[in-house]
Amino acid sequence: MRTPLIFDCHLDLSLNALEYNRDLRLPTHEIRRREVGMTDLKGRAASTTAFPDMRRGRVGLCVATQLAGCMKGARPIANWMSPHQAWSQTQGQLAWYHAMEEDGQMRQIRNLAGLDAALALWESDAPDEEKPICYLLSLEGADSIRSVGHLERAWEQGLRAMGPAHYGVCRYALGHDQVGGLSAAGKELVQEMDRLGMILDVTHLSDGCFWDALEIFGGSLWASHSNCRTLVPDPRQFSDEQLKAIIERGGVVGAALDAWMMIPGWIRGQTTPQSTGLKLEVIVDHIDHVCQLAGNSRHAGIGTDLDGGYGTEQTPADLDTIADLSRIPEMLSRRGYSSDDVTNVMHGNYIRFIRSAWASLQE
Repeated sequence: MRTPLIFDCHLDLSLNALEYNRDLRLPTHEIRRREVGMTDLKGRAASTTAFPDMRRGRVGLCVATQLAGCMKGARPIANWMSPHQAWSQTQGQLAWYHAMEEDGQMRQIRNLAGLDAALALWESDAPDEEKPICYLLSLEGADSIRSVGHLERAWEQGLRAMGPAHYGVCRYALGHDQVGGLSAAGKELVQEMDRLGMILDVTHLSDGCFWDALEIFGGSLWASHSNCRTLVPDPRQFSDEQLKAIIERGGVVGAALDAWMMIPGWIRGQTTPQSTGLKLEVIVDHIDHVCQLAGNSRHAGIGTDLDGGYGTEQTPADLDTIADLSRIPEMLSRRGYSSDDVTNVMHGNYIRFIRSAWASLQE
């Protein structure tokens, strides 16, 4: 039986290509081999994600990010002293995506015609190893948007989703590790997203910013890579009240594979997947929790965040590469999910969501 098509709603591909200097055209194991002995960044010689492995697992569609902040305080990657530098970094990331398109590795999805073409491609009988990875462009954290007026320029470049915050005190919004609501500039930015028809990614927003954004944003929203606070008590996860609000707005919640978001008590840099016995199937607990809150399978998806500034030291012990996502359908089936439910979670919910979000776009 053919592996179901998988839509991963959050992959920091350009960050890995440019910050980690990884050639994602190579298999993951070769990338690891080339990094043996390197210690400059977390996750060296422990990556999980590259194009050949995505194709092998039929992760044919994804949300691929740009990421460059200018939050206060030094950070090892993707952080700059000014919005102008951060904007320039995202432009370099965009150039890499375009280079991958020219090389036949990727194909950008900007509208419904592009979505239909991507689905037709990945449903075709052509060998999967020859198919480009089809991606929707998102921005994780809005610090690089130099002014609200620059957002339309990013839209013209193909940016279709954005999360206003990442970690800490960001220029337009507060990250999940902060307390407080949207600033005046943040409200203006969210309103401009609404005007353009951009998808609002509520991931990483502080609780106050989350509720402020939902109050003023009338468009489509999702949580690209977020887990459940009921299962892992931490502000990085969403409470049941927040999850229900996302569901009521027709959103989708992408379950993430960052270990400290999967099980309680994880201490980054100390706890290991082996010491906890963390397995991939734990992610189904978070998927199932969203489905139980919704009363159906139409609002749960996958947003792995694999290689999002970490590697196998912070992912389930039985996950080797992103190709292992192809094991999730069987895990869902064992929990009593029907074939239609499995299709919903693996890609169908995102496809339906995007069709609705872009139904009125003129392009």
